[in-house]
Amino acid sequence: MAKKFEEEVLSRRTFAIISHPDAGKTTLTEKLLLFGGAIRDAGTVKGKKTGKYATSDWMEIEKQRGISVTSSVMQFDYNGARVNILDTPGHQDFSEDTYRTLTAVDSAVMIIDSAKGIEEQTLKLFKVCRMRGIPIFTFINKLDRQGKTPLELLAELEEVMGIESYPMNWPIGMGKEFLGIYDRFNNRIEQFRVDEDMRFITLNEDGEIQGEHALKDSGLYEQTLEEIMLLNEAGNEFSKERIAEGELTPVFFGSALTNFGVQTFLESYLQFAPAPQPRNSTAGEIDPLSDNFSGFIFKIQANMNPAHRDRIAFLRICSGQFERGMTVNIPRTGKQIKLAQSTQFMADDRSTVDLAVSGDIIGIYDPGTYQIGDTLTSGKESFQFDRLPQFTPELFVRVSAKNVMKQKHFHKGIQQLVQEGAIQLYKTVKTEDLLLGAVGQLQFEVFEHRMKNEYNTEVYMERIGSKIVRWVEGDEVSENLSSSRSLLVHDRYDKKVFLFENDFALRWFQDKNPDVKLYNPMDSEY
Repeated sequence: MAKKFEEEVLSRRTFAIISHPDAGKTTLTEKLLLFGGAIRDAGTVKGKKTGKYATSDWMEIEKQRGISVTSSVMQFDYNGARVNILDTPGHQDFSEDTYRTLTAVDSAVMIIDSAKGIEEQTLKLFKVCRMRGIPIFTFINKLDRQGKTPLELLAELEEVMGIESYPMNWPIGMGKEFLGIYDRFNNRIEQFRVDEDMRFITLNEDGEIQGEHALKDSGLYEQTLEEIMLLNEAGNEFSKERIAEGELTPVFFGSALTNFGVQTFLESYLQFAPAPQPRNSTAGEIDPLSDNFSGFIFKIQANMNPAHRDRIAFLRICSGQFERGMTVNIPRTGKQIKLAQSTQFMADDRSTVDLAVSGDIIGIYDPGTYQIGDTLTSGKESFQFDRLPQFTPELFVRVSAKNVMKQKHFHKGIQQLVQEGAIQLYKTVKTEDLLLGAVGQLQFEVFEHRMKNEYNTEVYMERIGSKIVRWVEGDEVSENLSSSRSLLVHDRYDKKVFLFENDFALRWFQDKNPDVKLYNPMDSEY
């Protein structure tokens, strides 16, 4: 039994895909699922008129806009490995959800658009991966379109990202002249747009095509051989250890839309990506192969099935084995709970899961008990995993129900959507007005849309602009210090918080009230 458990854990590969919007993240996810046999038909985001939406985009507003605003989880088996993909929100207004998702994975796949190179959102998410030492695998996409030269893209990767790279393969041409990839790792050429039996050309010991072949007549073939020679002589050396440390990123070229280079990427990824890794906790490092069950909640999603008004907590299993019906501890509250309802995901398609092991991501029914970041443990264990980052909101609105008769729906909707962590709720100290804070404007639009569609409540939102948010240390502060320029509010945990109009208002307040200690939670997270 112990040997089987160990094999199961070591077969897990859990990763998130990070990219800038439109780099092809959802398309690559679909193609990976296609190889895993999880879906039979990949619908790209572009095909909206056909009614075919991307499998990983399940929420109504995502279908309308063609963007991912929530993190979905998908699982499939391939070549003896069980793969868990977390498809993160591409839109920068939802970066907080993505940051938390990155705490639940063991590696990350970074997609870069070959025409645009490294974009702002990719850089932000990459930095989080570097902070956490997560191994990063790079897929340079859209080679079937004209873009930057491969050498230019590699230089950008190393200069902007500050990570060394090792190209596992190399494109032969690009755009209309894209002929395929030179696979350095497998010593073969994979041809683009040819019959399956002609797809691979085996290379000789010198890394060249033996004998006659039409490809040898192309000047692009000769150019590729010269570039490969340059990489072999002057490029970085391949190192499995440095990949595992997150210091070297293997780079793959391909086209997710035409499904070219994706299988080669997947097979290499599974070979070098790490199995579940130990996690830091208040009791030291927790070994994924430990018998005792533990995990943490990194996301809560309300109304994945609007008909049932359900709430699902996404749980990353960090050690031991989950069994449906087991009783676990919540160290934060000191309470126990029975995990009777549990699901595995394929976007909005869910199935009950009876058993899961370290590395797996499962959904558990949330009766309103959990908070994001909660640790769950079994037996007599009582420890907590490292805290998850909580972003400081920048934009604020005053919110109220348009219809006074719908207060009950309004408060229930706000309570549930706030627990998902995309928006934060505050209450003014003197007037008890409700304020919502968010990292980006899109979060308010999604909130408004979901309140109307899922809770049948139209809301009135009055913009009060951007604010600088600081929490009060120790919570002791006079309500008389509240003003329009330094508004005193309570957060949803009843802690006191000041919303400052600007930097000047913050500095002025600190000069006038040196005894009031203020802090920003993000400063202490990383």
